[in-house]
Amino acid sequence: MNYNPGTVPGNRQLSTKEGAARAASGALLLLLTINLFNYMDRQVLAAVEPDIRATFFAPDDPTAMTQTGLLGSAFLVTYMLSAPLLGFLADRLSRWVIVGVAVILWSLATGGSGLATSFGILFATRICVGIGEGGYGPAAPTILSDLFPLERRGRIMAMFCAAIPVGSALGYVLGGQIGSHFGWRWAFYVLVVPGLLLGLACFSQRDPRVSAHHLVQKSSKRRLGDYLKLFSTRSYLINCIAQTLMTFAAGGLGYWMAAYLKFRNQDPGNSLTIFGLITVVAGLTSTLLGGVVADKLRPRFPGSDFWVSGIGMLITCPIFVITLFLPFPAAWIGMFVAIFFLFLNTGPSNTALANVSRPIVRATAFAMNILIIHLLGDVQAFWMLGFIGDHWNIRIAFVFVSGIILASGLVWLFGAKYLGADTAAVQAAPDEKQITA
Repeated sequence: MNYNPGTVPGNRQLSTKEGAARAASGALLLLLTINLFNYMDRQVLAAVEPDIRATFFAPDDPTAMTQTGLLGSAFLVTYMLSAPLLGFLADRLSRWVIVGVAVILWSLATGGSGLATSFGILFATRICVGIGEGGYGPAAPTILSDLFPLERRGRIMAMFCAAIPVGSALGYVLGGQIGSHFGWRWAFYVLVVPGLLLGLACFSQRDPRVSAHHLVQKSSKRRLGDYLKLFSTRSYLINCIAQTLMTFAAGGLGYWMAAYLKFRNQDPGNSLTIFGLITVVAGLTSTLLGGVVADKLRPRFPGSDFWVSGIGMLITCPIFVITLFLPFPAAWIGMFVAIFFLFLNTGPSNTALANVSRPIVRATAFAMNILIIHLLGDVQAFWMLGFIGDHWNIRIAFVFVSGIILASGLVWLFGAKYLGADTAAVQAAPDEKQITA
């Protein structure tokens, strides 16, 4: 397969540089949009969780929250288990084909969630959503890492990750508004057609590893040592630990926020809309800012990705605790500030993953990161916070989360001293120079 980056629709020839830039921008836009719907799908479930609980469980069922928490776990368990296998394939096959198939699969499964007539069927559809996202999760950021060089990678990753707060917020708004007006099932239905169209669009893209001369030169063949070296890279492992703690906190808070707002006697529809708007503004701003700041600081501070991530989490902790005890509407202000600093790590931490993994094993690096952070992170948070909510209350569960937030910040600060050397080692590898040239 040959790829001339200077060719665009209409057979108009551009300079190689201009054509490559346009192709990269188009890929970023498509993956950003897919990521937006990815997180909308995740948080729609969280937004309608109280309605699902009321549909399938008796009002006095003492295990209802624990069981609905398993819906999030079902998705994430299959997501994290399928990611390593599909990430391994993404290092060998066209990443765009894998992304396209994955997006179509999870879109169909999302529609199935709305059609579920029992809790068991709903549980099964969330498993299928997880498999679909297991193909998308490792491949998408890897494509962007291959398309953009180190000096721009932080900002590009931040733009890609900006879909996390925006998509999450839109999921809350969508679930809250459509769920309250048309029922929780329609909150899933409206996501199906856009997802199918985005999945089909992926098949028109070409893998950035393909050039006019080669896919990957013989010097870049994968060896067992390439994978072993990844797992002996200190900053990669430290980043996985910190992201695990952050994922426990962010995933748990996101899933149980609707229940928390109900506990605080806030109107479900309006409060979720307010929370969604706060998440859009605070999360989007901080995600973009985190990537820009880390890129700007990197020439002077090689560990800047970890410094920005860690400091953001340390600031989040006390603000979040105070917010839990503030009365509404003042609590919304505290929530805005806490969310701002909570999302500051999103771009830098994912950039660090790309920067310390060689292109030939980069999809596997992201896939293993997905396995670790979800297995030990939000998969545990869903049932654990639900358990605390069943036996005490959801505010106590959120106080517990504040300690996890603090721990994640400390781990990132500890790892900052290793990040620069590990990044430099990867940049010196021949396959990194070959792809980003």
